[in-house]
Amino acid sequence: MAQQSEVVFRFLAEPTDVNFGGKVHGGVVMKWIDQAGYACAAGWSGAYCVTVSVAGVRFHRPILVGQIVEVSARIAHTGKTSMQIFIQVRCGDPQKQHMVETNHCIISFIAMDQAGYPIPVAKYEAKTQEQKALEQYAIKMKEIAIQTESLLQNTLDQDD
Repeated sequence: MAQQSEVVFRFLAEPTDVNFGGKVHGGVVMKWIDQAGYACAAGWSGAYCVTVSVAGVRFHRPILVGQIVEVSARIAHTGKTSMQIFIQVRCGDPQKQHMVETNHCIISFIAMDQAGYPIPVAKYEAKTQEQKALEQYAIKMKEIAIQTESLLQNTLDQDD
């Protein structure tokens, strides 16, 4: 099977996805992000993958019931065993071609063997200017996620 660097899911936002205000729950959107990210990571690595972190989640606008939703996931950067995947969520009227971004983020996965140990992944090589810029963004988001975790640990250690 060929390596897959991008996945796109398209579907309708259903009544079971929304809150009392008629807008899709943020948690449902996060589930879609994780599912598309996993499909992309597994397609790239050819292995089972686990989510490590989500960085830079930004919600710009709500998704309404009945709108078409597009969740695109693409490899932005790879480490030795990790993959940083750029996710973009867009929505729009299913009868029109105009889609608008609702949110985006970088989600990190690690490829695992059957015993649950990290395994190496193929190196991703950014070629276009857009891919190179996205890779730099993903690297920065990875660094911020690591710094955030260190900050939490340092804060907890100070309380002891």
